[in-house]
Amino acid sequence: MKVLKDFDFKGKRVLVRCDFNVPLTSKGDILDDFRIKRTIPTIEYLIKKGAKVILMSHLGRPEGKVVEDLRLDKIQEKLMEYLDLSVVKAKDCIGKEIKDWIEKMAPGEILLLENLRFHKEEKENDPEFTKALSELGDIFINEAFASCHRPHASIVGLSKYLPSGAGFLLEKEIKSLTRIIKNPEKPLVAVIGGIKFETKIKLLDKLQELCDFELIGGKFTLEISERKMEKYLSEEVILTKDVYVLEKNKDLILKNVRDLKGDEFIPDIGPETIKIFGKKIMTAKTIFWNGPLGFVEEKRFREGTRKIAEKIIESDAYSVVGGGETIKVLSELNLLDKFDHVCSGGGALVDFIVDEELVGVEALK
Repeated sequence: MKVLKDFDFKGKRVLVRCDFNVPLTSKGDILDDFRIKRTIPTIEYLIKKGAKVILMSHLGRPEGKVVEDLRLDKIQEKLMEYLDLSVVKAKDCIGKEIKDWIEKMAPGEILLLENLRFHKEEKENDPEFTKALSELGDIFINEAFASCHRPHASIVGLSKYLPSGAGFLLEKEIKSLTRIIKNPEKPLVAVIGGIKFETKIKLLDKLQELCDFELIGGKFTLEISERKMEKYLSEEVILTKDVYVLEKNKDLILKNVRDLKGDEFIPDIGPETIKIFGKKIMTAKTIFWNGPLGFVEEKRFREGTRKIAEKIIESDAYSVVGGGETIKVLSELNLLDKFDHVCSGGGALVDFIVDEELVGVEALK
């Protein structure tokens, strides 16, 4: 797989597939610009090397139609803020008008194409749509790790037509996650939380093969217990011991997991669990974390997640963290930049750990 240093970008039209699919408020304002910030080093490098930079991304799920609230205007504003440069936004992502505009671009200029998913052909990986996109550039750079598990036109199709490679972000993502699944320094400890158990089963299974210890959050411990999943009842899998339960009268009560009823709301892990998890974390040389350990949408239920984060930071281990909610809460706790690698994708992260490949990365090879 080629990377940025393998190309001569001077005077070249460079198509860069980014993932600017950021969360928005009901008014269309950006809630978290983490993914935008992560692409800035690649864009700055291309400008420095004299490229004509053409950025493309999707936003939301417009299902092949133009949705005014999902135009990339707010993305354009953020890019100009971080780059301190002019960024022109196109009215569409393909067409003669855009081709003509690109032909007039000078080296160092930036054009942002409109939302790719306004065309249903993007998700369908339509050959004609792919070809139309490819005609806008001389080189294709994939910087959209978070979308690399999707077989869409701008992810897997462009490398058939253009010399292709990975941007700084994608290169780092692959190196960091490969380190987890191929050659981690042992002991390797995984911390797994969240609420969607079905989406994590394959990940839990894979990590059981890779890890010395898996530390499993409260909600998932309950699921494992209720389903009588004996394969997770081993010395290597450390289940949650105690949790806080929110009673109907809003009282917060500490309970042993054995005493829980199926319908109780579990907003956080308890002090015994934090102590047990912490001891295992301090023995680790490599740590992988995916999913918060409580109902972190409310600040009062972040204690378990915060203390585990601080324990990981305190350890000497190489730490990789990923997942939208986990990143969001660590950012709000001002702890995010203290991890060795922060993964920009959720679904792509899980798929890469489980399958050890992604269609978007394979296409670059």
